[in-house]
Amino acid sequence: MTLNRRQLLGRALGGAVGAAAVAAPWAAQAADNWPSKPIRIVVPYPPGGSSDIIARAISQPLSDALKQPIVIDNKPGANGNLGADFVAKSAPDGYTLLLCDVGALAISPSIYTKLSFDPSKDLRGVTMLAYSPHLLVVHPSVKANNLQELVALSRSSDLNFAVTATGSAPHLAGVAVERATGAKWVYVPYKGGVQSIQDTVAGQTQVLMNGMLATLPHVQSGKLKLLGVSKATRMPLIGSVPTIAEQGVPGFESGTWQGVRAPRGTPDAIVNRLNRELIAVIRSADIRSRLAGQGAEVVTMAPAEEEQFFHKERARWAQLVKDANLRID
Repeated sequence: MTLNRRQLLGRALGGAVGAAAVAAPWAAQAADNWPSKPIRIVVPYPPGGSSDIIARAISQPLSDALKQPIVIDNKPGANGNLGADFVAKSAPDGYTLLLCDVGALAISPSIYTKLSFDPSKDLRGVTMLAYSPHLLVVHPSVKANNLQELVALSRSSDLNFAVTATGSAPHLAGVAVERATGAKWVYVPYKGGVQSIQDTVAGQTQVLMNGMLATLPHVQSGKLKLLGVSKATRMPLIGSVPTIAEQGVPGFESGTWQGVRAPRGTPDAIVNRLNRELIAVIRSADIRSRLAGQGAEVVTMAPAEEEQFFHKERARWAQLVKDANLRID
């Protein structure tokens, strides 16, 4: 039997409509009954980092709001890609979510030559939760009190720069500062922010850029010396500390953007409910105050806004990755 173009198109549309008719009741029913069991939030980094801190801060109030247990599941590895891959390949039913540094996730497609999932196609935005700038810190023994002195020292002494993970946002921030100032340091990769902080505190590495939320306590205790903050303007919490932009890198800004993403195909009704509940929790006076005291700013977005942010970050970092010729097999 031979079909013309119009007949083929009609059959294709009919098949699509039929499939949608089958899928729509399932999606509607799933959304109506959600949640009916515990929800897993995957944090793709080791415990103690910025994403983990936020996940544990919101877990109980979110559980109270949804009337279901919230399970925090740390799945570190490959700069967060192992945990993200797990969520990307999970059922799109609202019971497995990813809480991560959305900016770091946006870097992965540019820097990894072999990525087992596509963050843009396999995950969808739910909301942003918080932003904290990167802090440029050194071990107290380092004889530099600002960025200019650190750059000069790096040209005459061997300085090891602790990288929270190869290809991470703090890594690329360090590369950007190095390229802009002419600094010279050796990058030492770790499997997460906590380990990189520990080794810098111990003096095994001398320089570190990392999210303020996880790093500031070590500055406040005197275990690390703070030289600069990667925000456009100074922060009230550390108002005497100049920004990196003020110290010779005009316009420089970077940081960690904690947000929630879900498997692509998760029904809109579930995503929208999650968006409302997560925003209510993170904006609560208690959590907002607690995060502000640690240097994190509550930043929330609608699902579509989070998607737009992700695509902008992906394009922004792709250019730096290309310029620096950074690729991971």
